[in-house]
Amino acid sequence: MRFEEAYERWNTGRLTQGEVARLLGTSERTFRRYLSRFEEEGREGLMDRRLGSPNRAAPVDEVMAMQERYRQWHEGWNVRHFHEWYRRDGGPRSYSWVKKHLPAAGRVDREKKKGRHRKKRECMPLPGMMIHPDGSRHEWVEGQSWELIVTMDDATSEHYD
Repeated sequence: MRFEEAYERWNTGRLTQGEVARLLGTSERTFRRYLSRFEEEGREGLMDRRLGSPNRAAPVDEVMAMQERYRQWHEGWNVRHFHEWYRRDGGPRSYSWVKKHLPAAGRVDREKKKGRHRKKRECMPLPGMMIHPDGSRHEWVEGQSWELIVTMDDATSEHYD
């Protein structure tokens, strides 16, 4: 209905293609595509023509059977060990699928999030361990460029030279 109203306004000259496209939330090119399909096929031409992804969700009875098997025979096992037995007995689903559905049913506790790989820690202030020179060029006096060299200890922030 919204397209038909916008089409009517464009057709009578009250709106430009750009204004109609903004009204519909599309680009001008998309509006022209809709326009040609609408004029050729009517409202049927405006139907979404994308294929869409097939529904790959597992049937509810399969999920329930997997959870029941865990409850009856493998209660207390972690997901990794249960998945080995699940696959060995002909279970078709992946480890990540099992790992998603067991905690959702309250059968297994979710794993705690692991800490960061590189944890930030305070530097150990051991004098002399991290001495390095640092230099930069400056124009202290107009027309003359001099270099400033500093030798410092990163552990203690002490300047030596």
